[in-house]
Amino acid sequence: MTHGIADGYRRFAESEAAGVSQTYFDWAMGVAEDQAVLGLIGALPMFKRQPNLVFAAARFVGAPVGGYAEFRDWLIEHWEVVVPVIMSRSTQTNEAARCAVLLPLLAELDEPLALIEAGASAGLVLYPDRYSYRYTVDGGPTAVLHPADGPSLVEIPCTIDAPSLPTSIPRIAWRAGADLNPIDVADADQLAWLETLVWPEHAERRERLHRAAEIVASDPPQLVAGDIIDRIPELVAQAPADCRVVVFHSAVLVYLTEERRNVFVDLMRSMDDVTWISNEGAGVLPFITEKVDAETRGRTILARDGEPIALVGPHGQSFRRLRTR
Repeated sequence: MTHGIADGYRRFAESEAAGVSQTYFDWAMGVAEDQAVLGLIGALPMFKRQPNLVFAAARFVGAPVGGYAEFRDWLIEHWEVVVPVIMSRSTQTNEAARCAVLLPLLAELDEPLALIEAGASAGLVLYPDRYSYRYTVDGGPTAVLHPADGPSLVEIPCTIDAPSLPTSIPRIAWRAGADLNPIDVADADQLAWLETLVWPEHAERRERLHRAAEIVASDPPQLVAGDIIDRIPELVAQAPADCRVVVFHSAVLVYLTEERRNVFVDLMRSMDDVTWISNEGAGVLPFITEKVDAETRGRTILARDGEPIALVGPHGQSFRRLRTR
């Protein structure tokens, strides 16, 4: 059993943490070779073993950010304190910067838009019209976009290919989301958990999280608790009739079983009047991944209605349009 967990931590280190977080790279590689720690993790339920959750839970209750040896000693000593956090929390990373890779697709649709997010967490990605964007075009200039009422507290940087550069921010008339456990950014404890989910070295992301939380807290979205397969159709039915309805999700379906993913895909395909935008890791939706003629290299696949459009940075830092086969 621990062999599979070791492979998962090693894969996380090499595919996700390498070049992004030295701390998490070191910790994940250390865990992959550590039978004692693998044994502790192996006693957790299957969907509670992922590195992001284990590392964040440990940090949430005081694990030192440093080398693996120091982390390991602390983790073994305090494991009984870490487990309740792992069991009661989930990896609800809510990265507002993902709006930068969502925007090029939204800008191609007829306005106004009604946005519905599956796995919305606190709903920070439901506000693409409230953030500013600084797009750097490869080999070209930087373009800045602001909301209709002027520069935002949140400015999101993103590299992009020239043909994909959006020229405007679409009007969002309605927004809602579903999550098993919606997060209220006005609650200090819940906001602290979101902050802990940001990787240790990413100070800019933590600052952006708090600024985006201010925007969201001033005008909270409609967030409903429950399974996305059950709740998304209800929200689609509530969307204003004069809007183009968009259902989207980012790094959410990876936490569903294959059977539930297939049910969700069938659900989205049954909604002819809804635009479906998925942003998931390679292999999560195989029928999309098999159409991608490029190495993902840690990037996620952004797709519209089941057709891959771009490879994007997992935290919204880059957008590269694909040629499909």
